[in-house]
Amino acid sequence: MTAAPLPYLTADLAGIGGILRARPEDFVVEELPAYPAAGDGAHVFVWIEKRGITTDAAAAALARASGVEPRDVGWAGMKDRHALTRQWLSLPPPVTPERAAALAVEGVTVLAATRHPHKLRTGHLHGNRFVLTVRDVAPGAAARAAAILARLAAPPGAPNWYGEQRFGAAGDNAERGLALLRDPRAGRGVPPKLRRLLISSVQSSLFNAWLRARVDDGLYAEVIDGDLTDRRGKVTGPMFGSEMRGPAAGTLAAAREAAVLDAAGVTVETFATAGKLAEGTRRPLAVDLGEVSVAEVDATAVTVGFTLPPGAYATAVMREVMKDQPR
Repeated sequence: MTAAPLPYLTADLAGIGGILRARPEDFVVEELPAYPAAGDGAHVFVWIEKRGITTDAAAAALARASGVEPRDVGWAGMKDRHALTRQWLSLPPPVTPERAAALAVEGVTVLAATRHPHKLRTGHLHGNRFVLTVRDVAPGAAARAAAILARLAAPPGAPNWYGEQRFGAAGDNAERGLALLRDPRAGRGVPPKLRRLLISSVQSSLFNAWLRARVDDGLYAEVIDGDLTDRRGKVTGPMFGSEMRGPAAGTLAAAREAAVLDAAGVTVETFATAGKLAEGTRRPLAVDLGEVSVAEVDATAVTVGFTLPPGAYATAVMREVMKDQPR
């Protein structure tokens, strides 16, 4: 299940090249919460800044320092490890705001602490704000970046690709997940968290294949017969699963989704072996790119800023801007 290189939606616009993440401060992510902390309640929301550490590792470290169970710490979304990121976490009772504010954990700084009635849950966020610095760029990089981002910000938005980090350091997560789906016995001894990750990589790879075909066939900004849209009117693609709602039989959209499965040698029924791990859902074809900014740092570096909704990958936007990856 080797993925073909992804196309560029802005292939006619020259990229800026360069290096992203030359240092953690070059990749800044700030969470946009879905709601503010209430200021009262049994739980404590902490606004943290972290560097060189994953969200779950930061949560576990804060739990140990607080004397509470890691499973009782909540967060809305995972943030990059190799970056400077800010996000909300929640700590359970008997932690107090004063105690939380005084916590000292390597790689994590508590910037604020306030009470809230309930634990923070996955998905409880509005989106993320990214401020990314690209170094060793080509001449005229700021103007090039601005032109590409303007194109991506136009309707229907930027392609909602899954980023390469979804598929593991070796790029084989989807292949490993497909093996688990085809033979559930192969999953014996695989930790539940890893099993979930590998199977979701299969779904992500197939979604990318579906989206790649839409771009290649000139149907990215088109609505075709049978397309399913979300409440915002955006076309959605398949995150295949046994319970996924699909296009009506006999439509062009249904035929295109079936072709993706055929190419991978699987069927919708294949996902039933994973039970609730692969029920399936729909994912928007495109995402809104907001609050776009471009600034020249010096003759060899630019800073790019934008907001994305939950679940969207900044690296998918930056591959269009930089065009440093093969098509």
